[in-house]
Amino acid sequence: MSQSSLLNSKSIISLTLGIISLLIPLIGLITAIVGIVTSMTSIREINYTGEKGKGLAISGLICSIGAIFLQIFVVIAFVTFYNFISYQF
Repeated sequence: MSQSSLLNSKSIISLTLGIISLLIPLIGLITAIVGIVTSMTSIREINYTGEKGKGLAISGLICSIGAIFLQIFVVIAFVTFYNFISYQF
């Protein structure tokens, strides 16, 4: 089996972490950061070795970055809503 026909396992892990970070609110920030690091490492390894899975790694990177933005948006929305409610009464 040649090296180019292998699928990079870190790309699968990065996609899994990206999807988990989108679905789990409290732990999502931690898994998103780990997913970004894993995605970047996977992309670097794929470029060096020629393995398959670059699309999975890029998808994991996009999901992880999107999860970080989602977490920031939820925190800002929560703080804004809480301040709005506290000034009403």
